[in-house]
Amino acid sequence: MFEAAEIGHTLPKGEYKRIAPQLRADLLDIQYELSRNGRFPVVILISGVRGAGKGETVNLLNEWMDPRHIHTHAFDNPTDEERDRPPMWRYWRALPPKGKIGMLFGSWYTAPIIDRVFKRSRNGDLLQSLDEIRRFERMLADDGVLLLKFWFHLSKKRQRERLEALEADPKTRWRVTQRDWDFFRYYNRFYRISEDTIRQTSLPWAPWTIVEGSDPEYRVATVARTLLEAMRARLDQARDTGT
Repeated sequence: MFEAAEIGHTLPKGEYKRIAPQLRADLLDIQYELSRNGRFPVVILISGVRGAGKGETVNLLNEWMDPRHIHTHAFDNPTDEERDRPPMWRYWRALPPKGKIGMLFGSWYTAPIIDRVFKRSRNGDLLQSLDEIRRFERMLADDGVLLLKFWFHLSKKRQRERLEALEADPKTRWRVTQRDWDFFRYYNRFYRISEDTIRQTSLPWAPWTIVEGSDPEYRVATVARTLLEAMRARLDQARDTGT
């Protein structure tokens, strides 16, 4: 599965400059149509390996669209309040209302994958977590949520190069932490467990899109096009059915 995102996808020379203005305009138009329609919310999960451009993509989408209609949340370790409640509680509170877009940077997949990689849980625990996630996402879909899940991927070689490049630049050095390198040491386990997780949770109502993260122009075009097509299809369906 991940092999397809390691072949060096790029856009033809000059393609990004040609398509970016129209993509940006189309996303803004479809966002306003969603806001006027107000019949369903859009939830975007941003997940994947460190250094694959997740943060840059979130920032760019906020620049391209109207941030007044986007709810962006970044999740790290749970707070004491969140630990005292069911695991999904923190995410449930972050879901956007109808007519809005929610971007979740980090999600309900993060903790189960990390815990399994570092052997803080057993395989049975991971399977149970994935079963709970499938039920949660099914509930969201039944409630009308348009759920899009993006996994940003880099090969092991390219992830090392990306982290080293960020670390070498004084302007971006702060973005690379010891935790990034600690996670890199477990790249093979992350690869195997994440790939298995995606296979088990990519479903018609909650599909995963794997994005090769090595080329900035390719990855943002992939995310923007996928988001635009999915929102356009759902809005067309809403108009046809009157729901």
